[in-house]
Amino acid sequence: MNVIYVLIPLAIVIIVVALVLFFWAVKKNQFDDLDRQGHDILFDDDKPQDK
Repeated sequence: MNVIYVLIPLAIVIIVVALVLFFWAVKKNQFDDLDRQGHDILFDDDKPQDK
């Protein structure tokens, strides 16, 4: 029963940290361009190496 006194505040702290990080990411526009990373992998603009 004493474990509940530790786990409930710990869960609340983890949820608050996750919410703060989520709202920070939204504020910094981290979710604006979700397609770019996929296109960067598929369409590599590097020049071919001469051998």
